[in-house]
Amino acid sequence: MTHTQAFVDRLVQPEHALPPIDIGHDVLPPMLRPQAQLGVLDITEWFGDTSGGIRTYLLQKAQYVAARPWLRQVLTVPGVRDAITEEDGVRMYRLQGPPIPRQKPYRFMLATRSVAKIVRHERPDIIEIGSPFIVPWIVRHATRNLDVPLICFYHSNLPRMFAPRAGKNGRARRFVYRASWQYMRRLDRLFPLTVVTSDFSANDLAREGITRIAKVPLGVDLARFTPLRRDHAAETRARYGLPAGPLAGFVGRFASEKELDVVLDAWAEVERRTGARLALVGTGPLEAMLRAHPYGPRVIFLPFQSDRETLADLLAAFDVYIAPGSIETFGLSSLEALASGTPVLSADQGGVSEQVARSGAGRTFESGIAASLAEQATALFSDDLRTLGHLGRVYAETEHSWDTVFDRLFAVYRDVLGR
Repeated sequence: MTHTQAFVDRLVQPEHALPPIDIGHDVLPPMLRPQAQLGVLDITEWFGDTSGGIRTYLLQKAQYVAARPWLRQVLTVPGVRDAITEEDGVRMYRLQGPPIPRQKPYRFMLATRSVAKIVRHERPDIIEIGSPFIVPWIVRHATRNLDVPLICFYHSNLPRMFAPRAGKNGRARRFVYRASWQYMRRLDRLFPLTVVTSDFSANDLAREGITRIAKVPLGVDLARFTPLRRDHAAETRARYGLPAGPLAGFVGRFASEKELDVVLDAWAEVERRTGARLALVGTGPLEAMLRAHPYGPRVIFLPFQSDRETLADLLAAFDVYIAPGSIETFGLSSLEALASGTPVLSADQGGVSEQVARSGAGRTFESGIAASLAEQATALFSDDLRTLGHLGRVYAETEHSWDTVFDRLFAVYRDVLGR
């Protein structure tokens, strides 16, 4: 086990393995690194044992902070029950919350008293809010009469999630879409700044009058996600029951916003023309529907992989990575695939399409159109995949190390505090 993985494992120990505590009433441990120059409190509902990009981002930030004694971080996320863990200048509070219906593994954060207590006890210099529903209002209540700026990290494309392709789906969806943006504009009043990870998100927000924006793309663990793993791709495929021929894969949550139905609608034609099989790695509320799809019996389904080493092996074992979602604010798994030397087939809208365009390491298809996906997938399998994979790796190395990302992000924090 690497030092990095050991750090993460200690920080995210299961709640049942920790001493019981009632954060709202019990005495909290002393502040870590009280002399630190900058302390950030990260709070979000989008953090669970089997969640993806936001969890990865926060745990990578924790490792960045741990290596810099002049920084400290407090993570506040939901859990099965209250718990506290800490490692090298980073403390994680988990607050008991009920599951969000149809959004496993996510939980509501409703512990208003506990959040207020944590904020007053930890005295952060800045608070980053990573979910748009209840949390911002709880934090606003917790920071009343405190001079602590709040910033929003725009991880989720809320209006497009609630009303995908609103212009094509009638009056009700258009109403939901407009109401969602109205809510986002109201939420924007709480923040001096919103951080986005792509031009797609920045443009979406700006069109709706949300213009106090800083762009900070996400990063990738370049040592873990590497083309070197492609040298044992055959062994990886054999271990997980994947076929030896052309293979495309997806890793993530099986949810409607990922638009996996478009992939399955297209893949019978792709397989007919190229012989390429399809693997889906993950779990989510639409798994049963995907398995019941007419092409479902031909799909290789693998469960969610909590081990990041296994995930890195799988991404390097694919010939092509598929990112069909057209509302992705960034697409961290796609960047991990590029870093692994795996070309990406992406929808032509959303954050992943920007990665494909800037790296030159893949193709895009017309969002939501199965025939276009089939055409571009077929063309991609006839391209020089090794050369495209090299372009993807160079792009990841040049633009997206986590140290580069967090150097930019903490510069944004300092700018907000300087105002």
